[in-house]
Amino acid sequence: MQKPIRIVTHSGTFHADELLATATLEIFFNGAPYEVIRSRDPEVVKTGDYVLDVGFVYDHASHRYDHHQAGGAGARGNGVPYSSFGLVWKHFGTEICGSQEVADAIDRRLVQPIDMADNMIEVYKPTSHVHPYILHNIVMAFRPTWKEGESYDTHFKEMVIFLKQLLEREIKTEQDNQEGAALVERIYEKAEDKRLIVLDGQYPWHNVLAGHPEPLYVVKPKHQSTQWEIECVRTDTLSFGNRKALPAAWAGLNDGKLIVATGVPDAVFCHNQRYVAVAETKEGVLKLAELALHAPQERAPYAEQLSQMKVS
Repeated sequence: MQKPIRIVTHSGTFHADELLATATLEIFFNGAPYEVIRSRDPEVVKTGDYVLDVGFVYDHASHRYDHHQAGGAGARGNGVPYSSFGLVWKHFGTEICGSQEVADAIDRRLVQPIDMADNMIEVYKPTSHVHPYILHNIVMAFRPTWKEGESYDTHFKEMVIFLKQLLEREIKTEQDNQEGAALVERIYEKAEDKRLIVLDGQYPWHNVLAGHPEPLYVVKPKHQSTQWEIECVRTDTLSFGNRKALPAAWAGLNDGKLIVATGVPDAVFCHNQRYVAVAETKEGVLKLAELALHAPQERAPYAEQLSQMKVS
């Protein structure tokens, strides 16, 4: 039998960085047997084929990926320091993703926030004491509570299984997103009126079109439906603000009321936040788009909510 590859990481409570570093290596091993030993004993650490987040050494040649030593383990060009996850991703991410572009995108979206938090750098600032539920909260939920009194090792194994699946989905999603984004870019370049981009499929358009100044609306087929929809292009893909919201008179209309308000005979619905509207046909939604393009710019409900929000 093939001797299993030995990964050594620290014992005790677990964190997102060494869990994701382990999951990354499992994908890299591509089915080769491996085992995880969780220990802080220096003699045990020496036995690892790969050592993660323990041992005070970063050395790719000997497969040591810790960042707790004096001076850390370096930082990216943007200043974000590495944790064990970032170090492993730096050396193995491109191979498991199939391209540097995909690996870099996942590094920006997933790896860097984990590295920042593990190095005690704030990733976000809460609003009104409301915090987002992030990956770190999921990891914490899998730790045994003070009443359970069981080993951390069982939950560690469960989390590696979950996070491996998450990483595989992130890789697949980003691979497909980059292919789809190239299609959207070509459609944008060919559009006569670049304020309105018409897509014939469910392509990843948000980031592409937000990178160009003209687009206001996208017309596209509705997911899992024969209907079509018009959706606003956002001012920032990380917020809900729209470059131009749909007309205020349409907000929340359905059950034939949108037909009356627009004169479009197959109009179905407009969201009360005015970021999307639906019609039964492509022709119908294009008529809604034409009306929206010629309507005056009106303050959107989202902007009004922001102006009224009190941050304490």
